[in-house]
Amino acid sequence: MNQKLLDEAKDSGTIIPLIELLQNKELPIETVKEIYFSFKENKELVGQVAMNLSLRTSVYARDKEYSDTIVELLTHIATNPADMGARWAVAKNPHTPIDILRVLAKDDVNLVRALVCANPSAPSDILEKFFNDEKIVRDALSGNPNTPQKLLKILSSDNDKMVRMRLCENSATSKEVLESLLQDTDPEVVKAAEINLGKHA
Repeated sequence: MNQKLLDEAKDSGTIIPLIELLQNKELPIETVKEIYFSFKENKELVGQVAMNLSLRTSVYARDKEYSDTIVELLTHIATNPADMGARWAVAKNPHTPIDILRVLAKDDVNLVRALVCANPSAPSDILEKFFNDEKIVRDALSGNPNTPQKLLKILSSDNDKMVRMRLCENSATSKEVLESLLQDTDPEVVKAAEINLGKHA
């Protein structure tokens, strides 16, 4: 990266140019790492690095975007006290290591736990423990492809329409559960179930 820009930020404490740089998801990951470790005690920059990692990571192309550097940064940010809010971005990132997800699954903040619950990299044993959590956390189970089928079946009777909609859109929802949702009282749920059933054919 431009060493002069980094040195100026260190000398002046003016981090706005670095924050603007981090808004670019095409920024080389080594540059992101350099900025992070130079300013890892700055709440605003830690949060922006976490956001950069979220921007560059898609659940649909996660293998393509994987790198050891991303994992290193996510692991470090998860326990960085400078910006506890950055844990949200770590909790939802599909590159976050499972051992870090296990720690975040016990987080005091329900939104962090909900984002772990929605994370497609979270294993089923973590997800099972969320079933008796708060509604905001438990509801995320319906959209996660790793949620055990026995829980998806129970959630198909949930009073919340959005839970049932996410079930219909979940690629892992069984044919049996989808067929039961064809009898749903909400036509949108029925339509979503029909679409997913078509993919099973």
